[in-house]
Amino acid sequence: MQKALTPPRSKARPPAKRAKPALGAAVVSALRTLALENEGLTQLGQELTGTMAAAFADAVNRLVGVKGRVIVTGIGKSGHVGQKIAATFASTGTPAFFVHPSEASHGDLGMITPQDLILALSWSGETVELKPLITYSRRFAVPLVSITSRSDSALGAQSDVVLELPRAKEACPHGLAPTTSTTMQLALGDCLAIALLEAKGFTAHDFKIFHPGGSLGANLKHVSDIMHKADKLPLTGPGELMSSAVLTMTAKSFGCLGIVDGKGRLVGVITDGDLRRHIDTDMRKARTGDIMTRKPKSVAPNMLASAALEFMNASSITSLFVVDKGKPVGIIHVHDLLRAGVV
Repeated sequence: MQKALTPPRSKARPPAKRAKPALGAAVVSALRTLALENEGLTQLGQELTGTMAAAFADAVNRLVGVKGRVIVTGIGKSGHVGQKIAATFASTGTPAFFVHPSEASHGDLGMITPQDLILALSWSGETVELKPLITYSRRFAVPLVSITSRSDSALGAQSDVVLELPRAKEACPHGLAPTTSTTMQLALGDCLAIALLEAKGFTAHDFKIFHPGGSLGANLKHVSDIMHKADKLPLTGPGELMSSAVLTMTAKSFGCLGIVDGKGRLVGVITDGDLRRHIDTDMRKARTGDIMTRKPKSVAPNMLASAALEFMNASSITSLFVVDKGKPVGIIHVHDLLRAGVV
């Protein structure tokens, strides 16, 4: 009886591994992307100094005059950019929020009033989902500003102001993924926000109101928010004996002593360094006026804490008197700034 022949087992081949792109190729790709996006921004700058200049100025004037809110809208990648633009407007003093076009046609149109202004983003200007918003803006006379690449599109034709982007080449090698186009949209949104900020006279103090948290909030604090006041100040007169002055200086723990005249004006300061420089002086007989450094460095109460820290670092000092109209009203130590999160 013959044994049944069985075909030999074929060895399973492991799936072919895709070759990892060489590091050099990845960097070349990145540089090409940056070059193309930079080319788009260059073209945008040229448009802003040329054909777009009047429209941009018109858009900013309309934004300044808005009594309500700025309603930013767009879909897809333009929508994501629009959300960032709305957030930038809001953080720089212009009430703004993003409305999704699809949600708008299902009730969110009720958020928009004739006192508002709509800023619509669409590269083609033919986005179907924007139609209800466009119709609503025309029906209720809501100003419409568009950012698009075609002024002759459905969106551009109905807009009060058209900011027409140059048709720059996308960084995507297939010309499909929005890259250069969204970079230009984002940059133009920043241009609008900053021009609006400057037109309104929005200050760092105003900025602090909307950014109270984190390191940014700390850097936007003023010296007056952090300084020590009243009886915590190490102060004495110019005729005080150094034997007594050193006790005051030690008790207050700031490593310095402010010297004030009869009118309460800061006329000098004594630091640990001054004591070392006068080590040979008989401190029992010396007076503060003999030891002090005249015309001491000081800052104003309304100086930003970040600027005060920079000033202290540049001057190589750790304590600083806060002076208003010549009189000391506070004192800050570098540790106070660091504890407050100032960087």
